[in-house]
Amino acid sequence: MEPELLAEDAIPAGDPFGLFDDWLAEARETEINDPTAMALATASAGGAPSVRMVLLKGHGADLGPGGGFVFYTNQESRKAGEIAANPQAALLFHWKSLRRQIRIEGQLEPVSAADADAYFASRARDSQLGAHASDQSAPMGDRREFLDRFEEVRKRYEGKPVPRPEHWGGYRLVPQAMEFWHDRPFRLHERRRFTRRGGSWASSLLYP
Repeated sequence: MEPELLAEDAIPAGDPFGLFDDWLAEARETEINDPTAMALATASAGGAPSVRMVLLKGHGADLGPGGGFVFYTNQESRKAGEIAANPQAALLFHWKSLRRQIRIEGQLEPVSAADADAYFASRARDSQLGAHASDQSAPMGDRREFLDRFEEVRKRYEGKPVPRPEHWGGYRLVPQAMEFWHDRPFRLHERRRFTRRGGSWASSLLYP
C-alpha cells in the first residue's frame, strides 16, 4: 500500500486548538477568498435546522472558559432567534485548496458588550453603517428601500463615530467536539475526532 495511505501524521493527536491554528495558517496562504468563512448550523426550539456562512472573528483555547470560536451578527436575525431558543450549534470549515475540513460542535454563549464594542469599532465604516441600516432577516420591499436607509444612516453619523447598535453583538461557540478531515487518494480519507473530557481532550481516528 502507498506510504501516503498508511501515514497517520496529517492529523496528529494532542491539542485540537493548536492543530486548528496550524491548518488556518495554511489556509490563509492558499484560499483565494475568506479563509475564515465557516458554515454555522443552528436549529429552532422544535429542531428545524438552518445553516449559513459567517466569518470567524476570534478563536483560541484561552478565549474564555473552554476556549472558543467567535462570530458577530444582528441579534434580531433568524440565527440569533434560533440561538436564543436552542444554543447548541455546529461549525464547518472547508478549505478546498488544502482538501481539508474541520467540524466543531458545542454550545453558544454571548460575548461581552466590551468585546462586541471593540470589534465593532474595528470594522470598516460602511460595515458599521450597514449594521444600523439593516433589519437582518426581515422582509424588504425592494433594494432601494435598504439603500435609502443606508444613506439616511450615513448622513446621521456624518463626521461622528458610529456606535454599536444595541441589537448587534457576538457569540462564542465553546467546543465539545472537533473533527478534522484530510483528503486521501481513492476516498481513503483520514478523520480524527477530538472530544472534551473535563479539562482535557481525548481523540481517535474514524473510518472515513
